[in-house]
Amino acid sequence: MTAAPEPAAAVRVNAPTERRNPLSADLDLMSGPEILAVINQADAGVPGAVRAVLGPLDTAVGLAVRALRADGRVHYFGAGTSGRLGVLDAVELIPTFNSPPHWFCAHLAGGQRAMWGAVEAAEDDEAAGAAEAAGCVRPGDVVVGLAASGRTPYVLGALAAAGRARAATVLICADPGAPVAGSVDVFVGMDTGPEVVTGSTRMKAGTAQKLALNAFSTAVMVRLGRVYSNLMIDVLATNAKLRGRTVSILIEATGCDEAAARRALAEADGELRTALVALVAGVAAGAARAALQRCGGDVRAATALLGA
Repeated sequence: MTAAPEPAAAVRVNAPTERRNPLSADLDLMSGPEILAVINQADAGVPGAVRAVLGPLDTAVGLAVRALRADGRVHYFGAGTSGRLGVLDAVELIPTFNSPPHWFCAHLAGGQRAMWGAVEAAEDDEAAGAAEAAGCVRPGDVVVGLAASGRTPYVLGALAAAGRARAATVLICADPGAPVAGSVDVFVGMDTGPEVVTGSTRMKAGTAQKLALNAFSTAVMVRLGRVYSNLMIDVLATNAKLRGRTVSILIEATGCDEAAARRALAEADGELRTALVALVAGVAAGAARAALQRCGGDVRAATALLGA
């Protein structure tokens, strides 16, 4: 049995997320409404912090699109809140965009147990992060490290191993001055500043990472043709709500009535993308499916091929 890693020495981290926020210095003396107002005021600055890093985030999107088109994968490595947000993002892409499960792989320090409870020591295990990445990352993949402080050993170990495996590396964190900024291919350092509760990165830093991940993965899916206009065209209709949504999407996209939308879906064996091309181009489901296959699943290219 592998011996447990030695406890890491206590280290004072001077990351922005560990500094005290003067706006909340008297937090424990405030009334309920005052506490909520301070938190809300602090949260209001998060979108601006994300806006400031859209350039490098777009670069990361391009790397991910290139990797997935070449049969590569995107890996998220994180610990604590950051890691759980990576798991959440990867899981939600499957029902929303019918993303193949192997496209986005989430790795959480401490494993599945850490999703439901704190396994705090796991984030200090740099060797574990390196070993996990070495065991699954291939050349051409993209590895996204998620670390509020930008210093989490598990994440840094994974990024270093990914670099050795000739994968592209991205770090998303809440410290623009993180020491490893120059050691990754793309650095996304968001300036969210001190937390309302000092060091509680489940707050602003976590919110910023959630926004950045939502933007990153959604942009990747859009660029891979899994959105038509601003509509989900690969949604997995696994319940009544989602089955109703597929009908609504066809109505919104084509202007047809509900009966025509349901008929098109039935003729397309429930394939929303095929039904959409059939309705837009005015062709049978078989012709729509063939056009999609010729165009790599791109709806606009398929409809253009069919003269629509």
